[in-house]
Amino acid sequence: MAGDNPAVCSDDTENQREKEEKENNKLSLISWNVDGLDPEEQPERARGLCSYIISHSPDVVFLQELIQPYTRFMKKRLAANYTFIEGGKERYFIGMMLKKSRITLLDSEIVEYSTSRQMRNLLVAQVLFKGQKLCLMTSHFESCKPNAANRMIQLRLVMKRMTKAPDDVTVLFGGDTNLRDAEMVEVGLPGCVCDVWEQLGEPEHCRYTWDTYVNTNLDHRYKSRFRFDRLYLRRAAREGVPQLEPDSMALIGLEKLKCGLYTSDHWGIYCTFSAL
Repeated sequence: MAGDNPAVCSDDTENQREKEEKENNKLSLISWNVDGLDPEEQPERARGLCSYIISHSPDVVFLQELIQPYTRFMKKRLAANYTFIEGGKERYFIGMMLKKSRITLLDSEIVEYSTSRQMRNLLVAQVLFKGQKLCLMTSHFESCKPNAANRMIQLRLVMKRMTKAPDDVTVLFGGDTNLRDAEMVEVGLPGCVCDVWEQLGEPEHCRYTWDTYVNTNLDHRYKSRFRFDRLYLRRAAREGVPQLEPDSMALIGLEKLKCGLYTSDHWGIYCTFSAL
């Protein structure tokens, strides 16, 4: 029988070891506008958010529209495993969570948007992942259709920061951009930066992160679908430096909670990358 063959057992063990090593080299990430500004059922929605983070166990979490009650709640449950970085303290703000066992935080900074009228900024963290230098960025661009000019200014600033990072650093941006496709066309992406969703072949199942046809948390009279939440990648260019390559993308938060609401009015993005 095959189970009695030492060679087969050895092969199975080796295959399992290779599989585990491959998984260990993957970077996982969640980006999510958690809609902390909505007062409806906040405790249950905060518990829902924690449940998704615990079940997916991402290495990196980018969060937008955080409020202090959310961060206090999450720290009580997740601070043992994650380092928290906040982009503000007042009203609502952005933040990052970094898994302590996998990500080493070197430095962080908050970059202000001088033209923002909605308290928006950019949070940047320099980290190490398995010895690889990463620059992580998250932001919440200006909201609402009339604020397109401000959004495009903010996008240009982020792209400038991404392209000017040292060539031995991989840069990952994720956040709620509020971008419409026409605005994206007008600004464009630098040649060294890719849209991760596009890089993965534009999978239809995770095109729309804002979908009021399905998500009923807010009673919108006019229904709409947008790809507001986006991930951008600038690979390290220096020869011999490991590369991050997008592997998979999925939307999370698609299940209603017991209270009848979703965790947020946005779907979250869960994405994995292979370190090559």
